[in-house]
Amino acid sequence: MPRTRKPAGPVRPVTSARDFTRETVRTVAVLADEASFARMHQYAAFRHESHPDYLRRLERHLRRLLRNGGYTQVALFDPEEYAEFCTVRELDPGHAASRARYAGEIATAGPAVRYRGQPLARLLPELVAVRDRQQLWSQCRELLLGAGSCPGCGTPHADCGVRRAAAGLAAVLAGTGPGAHHLVCTVLADSGPLSAAMHAERDARGSTALPEPDTMLLSMVLAVALATGRAGGLVLREAGSGGEAVLGWATEDGWLRPLSEAEIFAAYCTDPHSGEPVPPEPGITYRAAPPLPPPPPCPGP
Repeated sequence: MPRTRKPAGPVRPVTSARDFTRETVRTVAVLADEASFARMHQYAAFRHESHPDYLRRLERHLRRLLRNGGYTQVALFDPEEYAEFCTVRELDPGHAASRARYAGEIATAGPAVRYRGQPLARLLPELVAVRDRQQLWSQCRELLLGAGSCPGCGTPHADCGVRRAAAGLAAVLAGTGPGAHHLVCTVLADSGPLSAAMHAERDARGSTALPEPDTMLLSMVLAVALATGRAGGLVLREAGSGGEAVLGWATEDGWLRPLSEAEIFAAYCTDPHSGEPVPPEPGITYRAAPPLPPPPPCPGP
Protein backbone atom coordinates (compact mmCIF):
# COMPACT_ATOMS: atom_id res chain seq x y z
CA MET A 1 0.00 0.00 0.00
CA PRO A 2 1.58 3.35 -1.01
CA ARG A 3 2.53 5.69 1.82
CA THR A 4 0.92 9.14 1.93
CA ARG A 5 3.42 11.98 1.97
CA LYS A 6 2.93 14.59 4.68
CA PRO A 7 3.14 18.25 3.73
CA ALA A 8 6.56 19.78 4.22
CA GLY A 9 5.32 22.76 6.26
CA PRO A 10 2.54 23.55 8.69
CA VAL A 11 -0.98 23.26 7.38
CA ARG A 12 -2.53 26.70 6.96
CA PRO A 13 -6.25 27.11 7.60
CA VAL A 14 -8.33 28.18 4.65
CA THR A 15 -9.21 31.88 4.84
CA SER A 16 -12.93 32.48 4.57
CA ALA A 17 -14.78 35.61 3.53
CA ARG A 18 -15.82 36.08 7.16
CA ASP A 19 -12.16 36.34 8.18
CA PHE A 20 -11.78 39.32 5.86
CA THR A 21 -15.00 40.80 7.20
CA ARG A 22 -13.50 40.89 10.69
CA GLU A 23 -10.61 42.94 9.30
CA THR A 24 -12.83 45.43 7.48
CA VAL A 25 -13.28 49.02 8.66
CA ARG A 26 -16.62 50.64 7.84
CA THR A 27 -17.44 54.32 8.16
CA VAL A 28 -21.08 55.38 8.27
CA ALA A 29 -21.65 59.13 7.93
CA VAL A 30 -24.74 60.36 9.75
CA LEU A 31 -26.88 63.48 9.41
CA ALA A 32 -26.93 64.37 13.08
CA ASP A 33 -29.67 67.01 13.17
CA GLU A 34 -32.87 68.15 11.48
CA ALA A 35 -31.14 71.00 9.63
CA SER A 36 -28.61 68.68 7.99
CA PHE A 37 -31.37 66.25 7.07
CA ALA A 38 -33.46 69.03 5.50
CA ARG A 39 -30.45 70.14 3.45
CA MET A 40 -30.07 66.62 2.00
CA HIS A 41 -33.80 66.21 1.46
CA GLN A 42 -33.59 68.53 -1.55
CA TYR A 43 -32.11 65.64 -3.55
CA ALA A 44 -34.90 63.55 -5.07
CA ALA A 45 -33.00 60.29 -4.65
CA PHE A 46 -32.69 60.87 -0.89
CA ARG A 47 -35.91 59.09 0.03
CA HIS A 48 -36.09 59.15 3.81
CA GLU A 49 -39.34 60.76 4.93
CA SER A 50 -38.24 62.33 8.19
CA HIS A 51 -35.15 62.66 10.36
CA PRO A 52 -36.49 60.29 13.07
CA ASP A 53 -37.33 57.72 10.37
CA TYR A 54 -33.85 58.14 8.89
CA LEU A 55 -32.21 57.58 12.29
CA ARG A 56 -34.31 54.47 12.99
CA ARG A 57 -33.31 52.92 9.66
CA LEU A 58 -29.68 53.89 10.18
CA GLU A 59 -29.65 52.31 13.62
CA ARG A 60 -30.95 49.01 12.22
CA HIS A 61 -28.22 49.15 9.56
CA LEU A 62 -25.55 49.73 12.21
CA ARG A 63 -26.76 46.73 14.21
CA ARG A 64 -26.48 44.52 11.12
CA LEU A 65 -22.93 45.71 10.54
CA LEU A 66 -22.06 45.00 14.16
CA ARG A 67 -23.41 41.44 13.91
CA ASN A 68 -21.28 40.82 10.82
CA GLY A 69 -18.09 41.69 12.69
CA GLY A 70 -15.31 44.09 11.77
CA TYR A 71 -14.83 47.66 12.94
CA THR A 72 -17.64 50.16 12.43
CA GLN A 73 -17.34 53.87 13.14
CA VAL A 74 -19.83 56.70 12.80
CA ALA A 75 -18.77 60.08 11.41
CA LEU A 76 -20.64 63.30 10.75
CA PHE A 77 -22.17 63.99 7.35
CA ASP A 78 -21.79 67.69 6.51
CA PRO A 79 -24.20 68.60 3.66
CA GLU A 80 -22.36 71.78 2.67
CA GLU A 81 -19.01 70.02 2.59
CA TYR A 82 -20.66 67.21 0.65
CA ALA A 83 -22.05 69.59 -1.97
CA GLU A 84 -18.59 71.08 -2.50
CA PHE A 85 -17.08 67.59 -2.63
CA CYS A 86 -19.49 66.60 -5.42
CA THR A 87 -18.92 69.84 -7.35
CA VAL A 88 -15.14 69.44 -7.36
CA ARG A 89 -15.32 65.78 -8.45
CA GLU A 90 -18.26 66.28 -10.83
CA LEU A 91 -20.43 63.77 -8.98
CA ASP A 92 -24.21 63.57 -8.79
CA PRO A 93 -24.98 64.64 -5.19
CA GLY A 94 -28.28 62.75 -5.25
CA HIS A 95 -26.63 59.41 -5.94
CA ALA A 96 -26.01 56.96 -3.10
CA ALA A 97 -22.57 56.12 -4.53
CA SER A 98 -21.56 59.78 -4.16
CA ARG A 99 -22.58 59.75 -0.50
CA ALA A 100 -20.61 56.56 0.05
CA ARG A 101 -17.53 58.05 -1.61
CA TYR A 102 -17.84 61.18 0.54
CA ALA A 103 -18.03 59.04 3.68
CA GLY A 104 -14.95 57.08 2.64
CA GLU A 105 -12.77 59.98 1.49
CA ILE A 106 -13.80 62.98 3.60
CA ALA A 107 -15.90 62.05 6.62
CA THR A 108 -13.41 59.35 7.65
CA ALA A 109 -10.74 62.01 8.17
CA GLY A 110 -12.95 63.99 10.56
CA PRO A 111 -14.29 63.21 14.03
CA ALA A 112 -15.65 59.70 14.43
CA VAL A 113 -16.92 57.45 17.22
CA ARG A 114 -16.70 53.67 17.25
CA TYR A 115 -20.07 51.92 17.13
CA ARG A 116 -20.35 49.19 19.77
CA GLY A 117 -24.12 48.83 19.79
CA GLN A 118 -24.88 51.96 21.79
CA PRO A 119 -28.12 53.80 20.90
CA LEU A 120 -27.78 56.68 18.46
CA ALA A 121 -29.41 58.89 21.08
CA ARG A 122 -26.23 58.43 23.12
CA LEU A 123 -23.74 58.21 20.26
CA LEU A 124 -24.73 61.41 18.44
CA PRO A 125 -24.12 63.83 21.35
CA GLU A 126 -20.74 62.16 21.87
CA LEU A 127 -19.92 62.55 18.18
CA VAL A 128 -20.94 66.22 18.15
CA ALA A 129 -18.84 66.80 21.29
CA VAL A 130 -15.81 65.23 19.60
CA ARG A 131 -16.33 67.52 16.61
CA ASP A 132 -16.68 70.60 18.82
CA ARG A 133 -13.50 69.74 20.74
CA GLN A 134 -11.53 69.34 17.52
CA GLN A 135 -12.82 72.64 16.17
CA LEU A 136 -12.02 74.44 19.42
CA TRP A 137 -8.52 72.95 19.49
CA SER A 138 -7.91 74.10 15.90
CA GLN A 139 -9.14 77.63 16.68
CA CYS A 140 -6.90 77.88 19.73
CA ARG A 141 -3.90 76.54 17.84
CA GLU A 142 -4.40 79.11 15.08
CA LEU A 143 -4.64 81.97 17.58
CA LEU A 144 -1.52 80.81 19.42
CA LEU A 145 0.49 80.49 16.21
CA GLY A 146 -0.46 84.07 15.35
CA ALA A 147 0.43 85.47 18.77
CA GLY A 148 3.95 86.52 17.75
CA SER A 149 6.96 86.62 20.05
CA CYS A 150 7.09 87.24 23.77
CA PRO A 151 8.50 90.74 24.49
CA GLY A 152 10.13 89.41 27.64
CA CYS A 153 12.23 86.61 26.18
CA GLY A 154 11.77 86.61 22.40
CA THR A 155 10.43 83.06 22.22
CA PRO A 156 7.04 82.38 20.62
CA HIS A 157 4.24 83.81 22.74
CA ALA A 158 2.50 80.45 22.42
CA ASP A 159 5.26 78.72 24.43
CA CYS A 160 5.01 81.23 27.26
CA GLY A 161 1.22 81.10 27.19
CA VAL A 162 1.08 77.31 27.43
CA ARG A 163 3.64 77.31 30.24
CA ARG A 164 1.73 79.92 32.22
CA ALA A 165 -1.62 78.26 31.60
CA ALA A 166 -0.37 74.98 33.06
CA ALA A 167 1.07 76.79 36.09
CA GLY A 168 -2.08 78.84 36.61
CA LEU A 169 -4.39 75.84 36.43
CA ALA A 170 -2.17 73.90 38.84
CA ALA A 171 -2.18 76.83 41.29
CA VAL A 172 -5.97 77.11 41.17
CA LEU A 173 -6.45 73.39 41.79
CA ALA A 174 -3.87 73.39 44.59
CA GLY A 175 -6.04 75.86 46.50
CA THR A 176 -9.17 73.72 46.36
CA GLY A 177 -10.42 71.45 49.11
CA PRO A 178 -11.83 67.93 48.94
CA GLY A 179 -14.87 67.47 46.73
CA ALA A 180 -16.07 67.96 43.16
CA HIS A 181 -14.86 70.97 41.22
CA HIS A 182 -16.00 72.34 37.86
CA LEU A 183 -13.84 74.79 35.93
CA VAL A 184 -14.76 76.86 32.88
CA CYS A 185 -12.31 78.98 30.90
CA THR A 186 -13.52 81.51 28.33
CA VAL A 187 -11.64 83.84 26.00
CA LEU A 188 -13.15 86.36 23.61
CA ALA A 189 -12.08 85.73 19.99
CA ASP A 190 -13.07 87.66 16.88
CA SER A 191 -15.55 84.93 15.95
CA GLY A 192 -17.10 84.90 19.43
CA PRO A 193 -16.26 83.44 22.83
CA LEU A 194 -14.21 80.24 22.99
CA SER A 195 -14.95 78.15 26.05
CA ALA A 196 -13.81 74.87 27.58
CA ALA A 197 -14.84 73.09 30.76
CA MET A 198 -13.51 70.29 32.94
CA HIS A 199 -14.41 68.40 36.11
CA ALA A 200 -11.90 67.60 38.85
CA GLU A 201 -12.31 65.37 41.91
CA ARG A 202 -10.06 66.05 44.91
CA ASP A 203 -9.91 63.53 47.76
CA ALA A 204 -9.13 64.08 51.43
CA ARG A 205 -5.43 63.31 50.84
CA GLY A 206 -5.11 66.13 48.31
CA SER A 207 -4.94 63.95 45.19
CA THR A 208 -6.82 65.34 42.20
CA ALA A 209 -8.28 63.22 39.39
CA LEU A 210 -8.18 65.13 36.09
CA PRO A 211 -9.69 64.02 32.76
CA GLU A 212 -6.76 64.46 30.38
CA PRO A 213 -8.55 65.54 27.16
CA ASP A 214 -10.70 68.14 28.94
CA THR A 215 -7.74 69.40 30.98
CA MET A 216 -5.62 69.87 27.86
CA LEU A 217 -8.40 71.71 26.04
CA LEU A 218 -9.10 74.06 28.95
CA SER A 219 -5.37 74.76 29.29
CA MET A 220 -5.27 75.56 25.57
CA VAL A 221 -8.09 78.12 25.89
CA LEU A 222 -6.39 79.67 28.92
CA ALA A 223 -3.08 79.80 27.02
CA VAL A 224 -4.79 81.78 24.24
CA ALA A 225 -5.99 84.38 26.73
CA LEU A 226 -2.60 84.66 28.43
CA ALA A 227 -0.55 84.72 25.22
CA THR A 228 -2.69 87.04 23.10
CA GLY A 229 -3.95 89.48 25.72
CA ARG A 230 -7.56 88.85 24.73
CA ALA A 231 -10.16 89.23 27.45
CA GLY A 232 -10.67 85.97 29.27
CA GLY A 233 -11.33 84.37 32.59
CA LEU A 234 -11.35 81.20 34.63
CA VAL A 235 -14.34 80.32 36.83
CA LEU A 236 -14.24 77.65 39.52
CA ARG A 237 -17.38 76.11 40.95
CA GLU A 238 -16.65 73.85 43.88
CA ALA A 239 -18.88 71.58 45.92
CA GLY A 240 -17.58 70.74 49.37
CA SER A 241 -18.92 70.09 52.84
CA GLY A 242 -19.89 73.76 53.16
CA GLY A 243 -22.06 73.77 50.03
CA GLU A 244 -21.42 75.14 46.53
CA ALA A 245 -19.31 78.21 45.90
CA VAL A 246 -18.21 80.12 42.80
CA LEU A 247 -15.00 82.13 42.43
CA GLY A 248 -12.91 83.26 39.50
CA TRP A 249 -9.90 84.95 37.97
CA ALA A 250 -9.57 87.31 35.02
CA THR A 251 -6.63 87.11 32.60
CA GLU A 252 -4.62 90.30 32.86
CA ASP A 253 -1.03 91.15 31.86
CA GLY A 254 -0.24 87.53 31.07
CA TRP A 255 -1.48 86.10 34.36
CA LEU A 256 -4.60 85.45 36.45
CA ARG A 257 -5.99 88.26 38.61
CA PRO A 258 -8.41 87.21 41.38
CA LEU A 259 -11.95 88.55 41.10
CA SER A 260 -13.75 90.13 44.01
CA GLU A 261 -17.09 88.84 45.25
CA ALA A 262 -18.92 91.55 43.29
CA GLU A 263 -16.89 90.86 40.13
CA ILE A 264 -17.52 87.11 40.15
CA PHE A 265 -21.22 87.68 40.80
CA ALA A 266 -21.41 89.99 37.79
CA ALA A 267 -19.36 87.63 35.60
CA TYR A 268 -21.27 84.50 36.57
CA CYS A 269 -24.66 86.14 36.16
CA THR A 270 -24.00 87.47 32.64
CA ASP A 271 -24.55 85.47 29.45
CA PRO A 272 -21.12 85.36 27.68
CA HIS A 273 -22.73 85.29 24.23
CA SER A 274 -25.43 87.95 24.54
CA GLY A 275 -24.16 90.01 27.47
CA GLU A 276 -27.62 89.86 29.01
CA PRO A 277 -28.00 89.36 32.78
CA VAL A 278 -28.76 85.85 34.03
CA PRO A 279 -30.60 85.22 37.33
CA PRO A 280 -28.31 83.95 40.12
CA GLU A 281 -28.69 80.31 41.08
CA PRO A 282 -30.20 79.65 44.50
CA GLY A 283 -27.92 78.10 47.10
CA ILE A 284 -24.71 79.35 45.47
CA THR A 285 -22.16 81.41 47.41
CA TYR A 286 -20.08 83.92 45.43
CA ARG A 287 -16.62 84.29 46.95
CA ALA A 288 -13.60 86.45 46.34
CA ALA A 289 -10.83 84.36 44.79
CA PRO A 290 -7.44 84.07 46.50
CA PRO A 291 -4.39 85.56 44.77
CA LEU A 292 -2.17 83.07 43.00
CA PRO A 293 1.62 82.76 43.25
CA PRO A 294 3.59 84.77 40.67
CA PRO A 295 3.74 83.25 37.17
CA PRO A 296 6.73 81.15 36.16
CA PRO A 297 9.55 83.03 34.44
CA CYS A 298 9.76 83.01 30.66
CA PRO A 299 11.76 80.07 29.31
CA GLY A 300 14.09 82.45 27.48
CA PRO A 301 15.55 82.18 23.99
